[in-house]
Amino acid sequence: MPGGMLFLLLAIVGIAAAENFKFESGGSGISLPFSHGTGDGYGNIGRCFNAIQQNCVIDGDTIRYQGARVRLADIDTPEKFHPKCGSEAALAERATQRLVELINAGSFTLTNSGDRNLDRYGRQLRIIHVNGRSVGDTLVAEGLARRWEGTRRSWCG
Repeated sequence: MPGGMLFLLLAIVGIAAAENFKFESGGSGISLPFSHGTGDGYGNIGRCFNAIQQNCVIDGDTIRYQGARVRLADIDTPEKFHPKCGSEAALAERATQRLVELINAGSFTLTNSGDRNLDRYGRQLRIIHVNGRSVGDTLVAEGLARRWEGTRRSWCG
């Protein structure tokens, strides 16, 4: 398939997928209702595979939502892209996959995390709740993340 046709096909698929998302706003956050596996026309948020995806999971503590990069403000997960050891890489993979599962488990909201809106990389700082529970709390309880304390610590030995 020629490059132009492939781009057109991807654009059409992207527009069709975006039409299936139903956005709501209310309170202090933005809510995106999802019904996982019910066949009601809502999409699922998967892993990011390119820079044009509007809604996807980048790693265990970062997503792209409505095209903006959003950092989970309440946790820190192992580095997926520049791990310092093999165990960090493995844990980063598990945290990323688990975030995909959690974010698709029900309706989620993004809420402000306090007085800071952006981190030093320009990512929005938010807390994600799925069905009323902090995704960060779940990842910490499962040993895939730790509470954000303002600085990174090693995940190796």
